[in-house]
Amino acid sequence: MPQPFMREHIIIKMKQPAQEDFYSWQHFINDKSSEKFSLDQDVDSILSKNEIPVWVTHEYEKASKNNWSANEVKHGLNRIYRLILKEKKGVPQNLVDQISLLPQVDYVKKMEVTTTELPNYEAKSLSSISTNRKRNELTLRDAHRFSQGDSSIKIAVLDTGISLTHPELQHALIEGQDFVNIIDGQSQFVGDYLGFDTTPEDEVGHGTHVTGIISARGKNMSIGLAPKCQIVPVRVLGALKRGDSVVGAGIVENINAGLKYAVDQKVDIINMSLGIKNQSGGLPHKEVVDYAHDEGVTIVAAAGNDGRQEMYYPGANPYVIAVGAVDTEGQIAPFSTYGAHISFVAPGTNVYSTFLKDRYAYSSGTSQAAPYVTGLIALLKSYSKKRGKNISDAGIKKLLMLTADRQDRRLKNIKSGYGAVNVLDALKLLDYKLNRFKL
Repeated sequence: MPQPFMREHIIIKMKQPAQEDFYSWQHFINDKSSEKFSLDQDVDSILSKNEIPVWVTHEYEKASKNNWSANEVKHGLNRIYRLILKEKKGVPQNLVDQISLLPQVDYVKKMEVTTTELPNYEAKSLSSISTNRKRNELTLRDAHRFSQGDSSIKIAVLDTGISLTHPELQHALIEGQDFVNIIDGQSQFVGDYLGFDTTPEDEVGHGTHVTGIISARGKNMSIGLAPKCQIVPVRVLGALKRGDSVVGAGIVENINAGLKYAVDQKVDIINMSLGIKNQSGGLPHKEVVDYAHDEGVTIVAAAGNDGRQEMYYPGANPYVIAVGAVDTEGQIAPFSTYGAHISFVAPGTNVYSTFLKDRYAYSSGTSQAAPYVTGLIALLKSYSKKRGKNISDAGIKKLLMLTADRQDRRLKNIKSGYGAVNVLDALKLLDYKLNRFKL
């Protein structure tokens, strides 16, 4: 029986939208009843000369079924197309080069699988709690007197998926999406790596561990930061074997599609405990990050785990809160990637949280620090809403900056940004401002 496969795709951004409208690729791969083959006369001619027949689709779903919104048009999302090869063959680089020279083309690129490191997990029961962790739990208990979250606040977790039946998480999960659809022929992929669908089930544990930090009910672990908020699971990373370890793997464009999907679900916050280096021209995710910003969505991302001065995206994009990690004593973790773009640091060492098969595990990384900040932001938004106000993305960032515990006398440094986020102080300052000022 022949194995299913994902054909190669070409991404093209035109300087002006095509005269014809198309389905998005997400719609088209499940419904080919309205095939379209032509994008632009010159592009079509180059494809024909290279004997590359394609289906033409939009890269993104419209936020509204009928028309592109003003923000979608502003950031050019209506001008980005995905050409899906009709035959199982590769995309020659000279074809990409030829199309890139056309004056009506903004950019063109082949899709490539990118990887992101996944931390190790030690699956076992909670045995001991450090003094610093006990202190954090006491602080969180005081913070929860202000709020444990609000069901109207939605958090999208873009990751390896979430264990959808975990008893710590089920209460918070709402409908999500699986955007992992990776080019076939990669025998080293683990589990589900093919087929856009509506089941964002986690197969490696990373997204599940991240989500527990935000949302755990506290049955057999410490309660999450914002357990009463809703979680939208968005699977954008599959799993790839690399030697004896497993790394997260996905296609940048599919991560972008997941990011836009989350924004269009009217989420308040997006957690992205992942990061890729910039391997080509332009900033990865920039168009969709800018779109999210204009839609009022706060994005939190992991800084990276190589312990060097390095830029990983989306964390290094403007508007994104890039989070580094501190250890159990509050010092910068040696693995925490740093640079001028780092916004804050948060606990990220030996974190105990939810894992696969209804289990729990310890893990360390900036992946664990990012959801700590996401959970805090969810509390700030929830408490603001409880008081009849809405706090903006800019207001959130200012509160975090004013209440962070600095690592030294400087306002900001490349290792810790503005410092370690302080859950209780941030909520106290918000309460003070809500009583006296308009946010």
